[in-house]
Amino acid sequence: MKSSYWPIEKLPGLNKANQEQLKSLGINNSQDLLKLTQTKAHKQHLANQLKCQLQLINKWVALADLGRVPSVGYGYCGLILHSGIISVNQLAQTPVGSLHRQILKLQVATLQQKNLCPSPNMVQTWINEAKVIINNELKKI
Repeated sequence: MKSSYWPIEKLPGLNKANQEQLKSLGINNSQDLLKLTQTKAHKQHLANQLKCQLQLINKWVALADLGRVPSVGYGYCGLILHSGIISVNQLAQTPVGSLHRQILKLQVATLQQKNLCPSPNMVQTWINEAKVIINNELKKI
């Protein structure tokens, strides 16, 4: 299984101005963003270039990282991030029941509906795919 990458316009939390700024720096997709922000120094450099807070760059990087999981993509990466998971590595280590409960709590708190919550089976798929991605990356080392 390969990581999935998305056009920068698909990444949640970026407004048009952010998208244009990133594109002007050659960051056209989530893979470009991840490649250019591999260290804290690189993230700080990008924040300085964009004249924004490092926290915002960290959020974008976390969304891009979680979006690498094919079944998560850009559609669920924000939900997972707001549930407290900040990386594919952390997702791979999270128990399905724990993450599902956290997402359900978030859905009820923000939308007052639990019927929009992804099923435990879907959450299990996210975790399984995250494990495959992490294992594939470890094999390359």
